Amino acid sequence: MAQPEEPQPPIVPSCPLPAKICDVVRTERPRSCCGMAMAGLRTAKYQLPEWHRRNAGVYYKAFTVGEEAERGRAEAKNLVKQAAASAQRAQQYSKNTLGQRLQDIQFWRSELQKEIMELDAETNLLAAQKLRLERALDATEVPYAVVIDNLECRDRRQPPDLVIDQVERQLLKEAELIRDIRDLLKRTIIQATTQIRSNRIQKENCELDWSDKVETYHIDDKCISYCPDSTNIQSHPSSVKFEETASTPKSWAQFSHDNISSAEQEKLASVQLRALINSIIHDASEDLRLQRAAVSEAFDCHLRELAEAKLRLEQHLQQILKDIGEEEANIANLKKAIRDKEAYLKVAQTRLYDRSFRPNVELCRDEPQFRLVSEVEELTVFLEALKRKLMESEQNLKNLEETRMKLEKEIAVKANSIFIDRQKCMVYRLRYPVDLEVASYKQ
Repeated sequence: MAQPEEPQPPIVPSCPLPAKICDVVRTERPRSCCGMAMAGLRTAKYQLPEWHRRNAGVYYKAFTVGEEAERGRAEAKNLVKQAAASAQRAQQYSKNTLGQRLQDIQFWRSELQKEIMELDAETNLLAAQKLRLERALDATEVPYAVVIDNLECRDRRQPPDLVIDQVERQLLKEAELIRDIRDLLKRTIIQATTQIRSNRIQKENCELDWSDKVETYHIDDKCISYCPDSTNIQSHPSSVKFEETASTPKSWAQFSHDNISSAEQEKLASVQLRALINSIIHDASEDLRLQRAAVSEAFDCHLRELAEAKLRLEQHLQQILKDIGEEEANIANLKKAIRDKEAYLKVAQTRLYDRSFRPNVELCRDEPQFRLVSEVEELTVFLEALKRKLMESEQNLKNLEETRMKLEKEIAVKANSIFIDRQKCMVYRLRYPVDLEVASYKQ
């Protein structure tokens, strides 16, 4: 900026200026008597040149002081303008930076609010999945009770049928499957509970960050509204110092970024866990359905085998009963034949006995005598054969009776096994849940 031209001093008479304007020069002239007479009024006087020089000095001093004052006023005016412009620019720049800061705060606040809402919604979905797991776990109690009851009922089968058959193997497999499913559901419930807790902790961290940004936004929004004419501004000299715990813009943005990243990770883990829960419930339901079908098929096959075995035993029993009847009739015939032959034998023996009383020479070994002896021998042989056959028939009858008893016992055992499998087990299995996945949605 060009410097103002300095004003030229006024032209004064050409006479040398004294070293000190205010010094009084004493004259060396001899004092007159008139001067002696005025000595009491004044001791010194200025010379005319001195007076002019002094006036010129006073003029110059006044001009210089005025010029300096004018220059100072110009500088002060310029400084005021510069200070006003600088203050206005600084305040506008600060206002712009505050506005940009408000935009940054609003951005992160919106991102945090969005993340909070999404994380809250995801937590609610995961809580619903956890409730499904709990209901599915409750739904497995009935199948497990059914399987245990089936095994206990089948333990009451009578020894001939108390075997480890395909039905029992399938029931044991089903019981083990249900136990594994229950353990898996319990572990998954614990995992879901832990994930829900992590979601809520991360949500709380985001909420705290969001709350701080809301408060900060209000503070900066209030700050951006301040102006020199505001009535609520005060002097706070100590506020210029930076706090030791203050963050930097990079660490401030990184803090919110880390919170959002952690929330995203928890949300992703929650989504994956929900998919895993769906898969677990679906697979468990499918496994139980297949195993239930396998058990039912084993029951049907075993019941058919039992029915066929019982039918064959009943057919054999009918034949045995028929044989017993025929054998009893045979024994009766044999006994009647023995009695008849004994009567014939008695007749022949009586004849021989009576003929033994013939007198003297009449006691002859004639033909009738030989015939009677032969008849007795023949009858004796037949009687012995009939008695042996009677004994055999009685033994056969005894064996038939024992077989009948065994068959009746076997039929009773088969009937008891059929009753246990069909009436106790199959009927009770009707309480088996149709679908574990469907049961997980029921109240």
